[in-house]
Amino acid sequence: MRVLIADDHTLVREAITALLAAEGITDVTGVDSLDQALSTVQRMPGVFDLVLLDYDMPGMDGLQGLSRIQAAMGAAPVAMLTGIASAQVARQALEAGARGFLPKTLTGRSLAAAIHFIVAGGVFAPYDLMAAEEPKASGPLTRRENQVLSGLCQGKSNKEIAQDLDLQEVTVKLHVKTLCRKLGARNRTHAAMIAQDRALIA
Repeated sequence: MRVLIADDHTLVREAITALLAAEGITDVTGVDSLDQALSTVQRMPGVFDLVLLDYDMPGMDGLQGLSRIQAAMGAAPVAMLTGIASAQVARQALEAGARGFLPKTLTGRSLAAAIHFIVAGGVFAPYDLMAAEEPKASGPLTRRENQVLSGLCQGKSNKEIAQDLDLQEVTVKLHVKTLCRKLGARNRTHAAMIAQDRALIA
């Protein structure tokens, strides 16, 4: 497995490289800017199994940097690294197609496990972070939430809803959680019952 780490802090790159090496992931390349990451990927097409991209790195311009790396990587996964973990940022990154959101506070073992999971085709986001820092939901349902709610009312699984809406399954899970909060539902089944009782779905 070959990993490219793009982070503008040398100590962070070295620390992550050392943590991964201790877990058996030894083929790691480090660069200190978005431009270097792009040039490295373009110079070595098809070489890297995963790019870990620092969200707070200069030149990233929010999630635009993610889109540029994704275009260069093709079908290969790109995941975000961040030192200041935010559920809102994580949600936006996953919506934009990031295959993972990895706080720099993860242990070496957890980081290596997340990398293996992502390379194998999964999407990684720490549940504790997403649950603890998710903003309180209120107000009317968004268009996307209505679409997810419609899927719940049809008895579809998160995976089926994700396929229908061209979303990541983890994103659907977040929408279901928000729906339950907004509707005061105990679970997805209860949310569907409330929606039918209130005629929320045509």
